[in-house]
Amino acid sequence: MDDADLKAILKRVKTVAIVGVSANPVRPSYFVARYLQIKGYRIVPVNPGLAGQVLLGETVHATLADVPVDVDMVDVFRKSEAVPGIVDDSLARWPQLDVIWLQLGVRHDAAAAVARARGVTVVQDRCPKIEYQRLFGELRMGGFNTGVISSKL
Repeated sequence: MDDADLKAILKRVKTVAIVGVSANPVRPSYFVARYLQIKGYRIVPVNPGLAGQVLLGETVHATLADVPVDVDMVDVFRKSEAVPGIVDDSLARWPQLDVIWLQLGVRHDAAAAVARARGVTVVQDRCPKIEYQRLFGELRMGGFNTGVISSKL
């Protein structure tokens, strides 16, 4: 997937279900959820161990089937072996789902093929927070050369 496609995803998505979110603020799933929320996305936390609790101002749901709102993207913080079930649950809950995003280190080509066959965009082994920062010029603050020119003449 090229940068233009990633940028288009990050511009059009508004509501993100975060599967495997943690309440621990030092865990990547927590700070990605918090970052996306700060950037204006609505996050919908999903974690059976935290179900019913409030995290970042949102009620945590046990499963995707329990989520009472439509989402544009499902962001997966689970092991690759869990992806087929998450894809199936996502497609059952939201037949018109736009994006399934698998976090860094998470890949499942067969499950991705199932989602793509249903018209869903799949991003694997990437982080939306990192991609947002890279594509919208924020990583430069951390000393990274993003390849994005942000100064204007």
